[in-house]
Amino acid sequence: MKYPASELVLDSKGHIYHLGVSPQDIAATILLVGDQDRVASISAFFDEITHQSKHREFVCHTGTYKGKRITALSTGIGTDNIDIVINELDALVNIDLENRENKKELTSLNLIRIGTCGILQADIDVHSYILSTHAVGIDNVAHFYPIEFNPEEKSIAQALDTFVGFPEEVIPYCSESSPAWVRKLDGEKVRRGITVTSSGFYAPQGRSLRLGTRTSEVNEKLEQFSFENHRVVNFEMESSALFALGKAMGHQCITICLGIANRPRMEFSKGYESEMNGLIQYVLDRI
Repeated sequence: MKYPASELVLDSKGHIYHLGVSPQDIAATILLVGDQDRVASISAFFDEITHQSKHREFVCHTGTYKGKRITALSTGIGTDNIDIVINELDALVNIDLENRENKKELTSLNLIRIGTCGILQADIDVHSYILSTHAVGIDNVAHFYPIEFNPEEKSIAQALDTFVGFPEEVIPYCSESSPAWVRKLDGEKVRRGITVTSSGFYAPQGRSLRLGTRTSEVNEKLEQFSFENHRVVNFEMESSALFALGKAMGHQCITICLGIANRPRMEFSKGYESEMNGLIQYVLDRI
């Protein structure tokens, strides 16, 4: 089948529409960050930079680190942006953009998200490295795709929904990260577990300002939840869609975050630039 112009959207230069890049501009290993400025923090470690571009909130730097070709790409905040990023990265490597047809041989990308998060366990210190073995989405992105979740993923999502009691309009889903990348990125500094991905920063994460929230006790319940030795360790806003869509397309996906807030202890980092640079180098050295 050929993809029509309205479905596979390219700009006047033939670049993929939102990211604004061509297939040759990206590497097979891509570090995804929410913050545009963090792209330069990553590429500062590169031995050389061979590509730089910026389109909307999507900043892209490609270069080499110790002989390995790597791309750093900003996604912006939220699973809605991840929907764009994953589909367009997949199109760059698995669709012939000129002929608008699927390639016969598919490419599996390594998609590694380096982010920040809120910690949901009192025993995990601020500035710890948080590695996501699974992501439970309380957003809705994956529900728009014909994704078949495995029995463990379905069980975790159902158990968490029952235990926490989300509003009835919220239908959680769960997706596992890449076990191979969990092994690569695990280490002495790392705390691992289930990540909960929310659709917002305030009420969806239990924060209550003037408008209030229907999830006032969500953090306490998430802190107490466990499933077959899995516990919830953090809140963030991207990993559920990254894992679910990426895995369904055949890519290897993982998230490792710097914990900058401990919600049970009501602590927030007083500054984390050096700690984030340490996490970036930690990841680069394990690629």
